[in-house]
Amino acid sequence: MVEQSVFRGTIDFMARLGIYDVILPFLLVFTIVFAILEKTAIFGYEKVDNKSYTKKNLNAMVAFVVAFFVIASSKLVEVITTVSSQVVILLLLSILFLMLVGSFAQQKEEGFFLEGGWKTAFTIIMFIGIVGIFLNALKKDDKSWLEWIMDFMSTKWNTDWVASLILILIVIGMMLWITGSSGPKKEKKE
Repeated sequence: MVEQSVFRGTIDFMARLGIYDVILPFLLVFTIVFAILEKTAIFGYEKVDNKSYTKKNLNAMVAFVVAFFVIASSKLVEVITTVSSQVVILLLLSILFLMLVGSFAQQKEEGFFLEGGWKTAFTIIMFIGIVGIFLNALKKDDKSWLEWIMDFMSTKWNTDWVASLILILIVIGMMLWITGSSGPKKEKKE
């Protein structure tokens, strides 16, 4: 029998208290909603000593209420927990990839960043990964949306409309690639 460590016991105790399925999702949603409200200033500004400040009390109250609505739904909390844990894995994979690529790059004072086509390709891959994670977290009848889509595609793959759709996407992609890269770039006059 394997002995349980003190730290594992602490983690289990915090899970029983509801830290992971109540407190942390609440804090995450509150922080994100509050930051968005502060950035967009939807509720306007108030002037104090000829300085404009966002209405922090209104922003905080709205973020507080939204966060409570989210944790009231166990399905939303499950989606948030699943998505955030899998996005962290995606983030770790991207950091490991950058470490490997960076080991072959020239050392510069500002550091190493992907540029050009690599940056675009990596952004598209990350976007597809996040969409896949999100679709996998949403469930309907104990089956994720991603499973529904994959089942639909596997049963309908041999039909003519799928082949037509793929051909149209290839033609549009080629047209964009050809027209986007032809001729010298014109500078805008100001």
